[in-house]
Amino acid sequence: MHQLLMPAAVLYGEGSFAEIGGQAKKYGKKALIVSDPIMEQIGNVELCVEHLRNEGLAIATYTGVDSEPTDIHVKEALSLFQTESCDVIVAIGGGSCIDTAKAVAALATNGGSMSDYMGNKKLFTESPIPLLAVPTTAGTGSEVTKVTVITDTVQDIKMMVSQPALLPAVAIVDPQLTVSCPPSVTAATGVDALCHAIEAYISRRSQPVTDTLALSAIELIVTHLRRAYENGNDIEARDKVALGSMLAGVAFSNASVTLVHGMSRPIGALFHVPHGVSNAMLLPAVLEFTKDSAAERLAAIGRLIRPEAASLSNEELAEMVIAELKQLCLDLKIPNMKTWGIEEEKFEMLVSKMAVDAIASGSPGNNPRVPSEEEIIQLYHTCYDYQFAVEEKIASET
Repeated sequence: MHQLLMPAAVLYGEGSFAEIGGQAKKYGKKALIVSDPIMEQIGNVELCVEHLRNEGLAIATYTGVDSEPTDIHVKEALSLFQTESCDVIVAIGGGSCIDTAKAVAALATNGGSMSDYMGNKKLFTESPIPLLAVPTTAGTGSEVTKVTVITDTVQDIKMMVSQPALLPAVAIVDPQLTVSCPPSVTAATGVDALCHAIEAYISRRSQPVTDTLALSAIELIVTHLRRAYENGNDIEARDKVALGSMLAGVAFSNASVTLVHGMSRPIGALFHVPHGVSNAMLLPAVLEFTKDSAAERLAAIGRLIRPEAASLSNEELAEMVIAELKQLCLDLKIPNMKTWGIEEEKFEMLVSKMAVDAIASGSPGNNPRVPSEEEIIQLYHTCYDYQFAVEEKIASET
């Protein structure tokens, strides 16, 4: 038997953000808006306030979330929620804002701190505060997942918690809100979404429904991400990538991520690299490591994105998919760890801890080829100065 969990309602399409007030009114009378300084600066928080007030809701705002959500953000937002006697939460922004809001919504009724719930040491037994999630990037898929990732600032680890109580009540996916994303953010979040879809598809915990969602997401993102990157005002491309991101979110929330995400979290926690960038840094090299154990599934992706190459063998198609992804990362100017600015001396000092933390997250155990600690250390070294360039034109293979 398989189970699929997602929000009770998903509103999708251009202009859907205008429905936030009417949706929030169904759940409460006073909303805490969780967002960040950029969303405040460009006017999205003000617009959210307007939509909520038009439906008669009172409002408190927390805009302290940074590029990576931490236990400090959660504590601050939770304190404001309680002081202001709010009864519904609205998150608007990237995955950091939504992940912070998820933690607040669950802790507000269950108590404790997120570290208590890491690794399911403790379960959320009480229903969370209703959360309405509005993404402004097309990447994390957090608006439709039961997962949150919060950095423990004391231990320097990213705590991934996955429980049904973390699901938003409502997701509103309006591609118009992603138009403000600069190219670098569009690239990083787009490859993050692609990671979600590919990892969900090759995961040992995949299931028929998540396979269907993941393949649809892969096709949408691979076909449209370059266009969204090159022209941020291409609303059709933004729409398709936002849809792909949301579908990928539902897929990985129910099938889990694998080795890319397992290795990515320590990079973010220790070197403060944004989540989407750290995933993108790892994707091609991790798939090369995994290829022989996932050739059939990678070949299915190849037939989907390059139907004219369908006659190639599974092994050839798997190679082609990895070459396609390397070219995509190259076109989107994805950096490796060295180019990003991670100092080699510090990297070498921390690489063993990174491998231990990656395994402890549980995600590498879902990979078709389950790595040892030493293999993860070797992979980190490969990725440190990884070259995305492909040796020959992919088209020549067909």
